[in-house]
Amino acid sequence: MKLKAALTTVLLASAIIMGTQPAQAAGQTIRVGIMSGEDEDVWRAVAANAAKQGITVKVTTFSDYTQPNEALAQRDLDANSFQHKPYLDAQISARHYDIVPVGFTYVQPIGLYSRKVKAVAELPQNAAIGVPNDPSNEGRALLLLQANGIIKLRDGVGLLPTARDIASNPKHVQIKELDAGIVGRAIGDLDAAVVNTDWAIKAGIKIPQERIAQENVTGNPYRNFIAVNAKDAQAPWVKTLVQSYQQANVASAILTVYHGATLPAWDGAPQH
Repeated sequence: MKLKAALTTVLLASAIIMGTQPAQAAGQTIRVGIMSGEDEDVWRAVAANAAKQGITVKVTTFSDYTQPNEALAQRDLDANSFQHKPYLDAQISARHYDIVPVGFTYVQPIGLYSRKVKAVAELPQNAAIGVPNDPSNEGRALLLLQANGIIKLRDGVGLLPTARDIASNPKHVQIKELDAGIVGRAIGDLDAAVVNTDWAIKAGIKIPQERIAQENVTGNPYRNFIAVNAKDAQAPWVKTLVQSYQQANVASAILTVYHGATLPAWDGAPQH
């Protein structure tokens, strides 16, 4: 498969010393797919940690959320790091991937942003609200709108509701389904928009100044993770890669490059 992505070899650098890993992992090169942007800085820290264990990490950057899982399934990658479980579940249902999560990375609480009002209560009748149009993120956006009393969804919709599942809409808000990469840039033409943190940053949205609502972090089902093909889940390099990520210097990089809008999500990770 020919990937439409730029392959970037992450330079190995000095890093913290971690415990000795299985010898079989040493000397390997691990190809990891991520989304382009701030995550590249995070993975430089991961690569530095992995280098101390004799592993070279090569990062492939993508701008399309649908590509990293396809590349992993086709064995053009060894791992990827860009998604949460609801998204992976939807991809598995649609494309029958045999991909599994192996270690949490971070969580990006999705937010409702506006340049026209300062609070949810100020949203007018017939307000136009943009939401991402992919299944998992649209569902996440609608659940956020429900949590803030803007709409009510029918019972039993789970994590993947669509606009057709809106049972009550007292302000008659208009749900505008847009590509995840576009919805943030369209905020000036909307009364409000639900935008993923990474796209909000890329769109120049001011966090937290323009945020009027945000989903809870506690118990959040949208923690991102490193994923691999199921056949590789127990390979020695997987444990080394996960441990290379779940370190204090990586947590610091996450908090720095995302300006505190993205939080480390593994157990015991520092939050500030």
